[in-house]
Amino acid sequence: PTGRFGPRYGLKIRVRVRDVEIKHKKKYKCPVCGFPKLKRASTSIWVCGHCGYKIAGGAYTPETVAGKAVMKA
Repeated sequence: PTGRFGPRYGLKIRVRVRDVEIKHKKKYKCPVCGFPKLKRASTSIWVCGHCGYKIAGGAYTPETVAGKAVMKA
């Protein structure tokens, strides 16, 4: 994913960008229907391609660390 940068910007930044891009382009499991079709529509908006369910989550993943802590309590 970060090969487009070539040798520019340094290795550490390219690795960070790669990790973020992989996270936000990945398809996640929908909490309603269970299909792995939950995809990022825009920043913090996640939409299931199977049932059309929309949720607000994190910028790069549908669940955040803070959100998991709240759901536990």
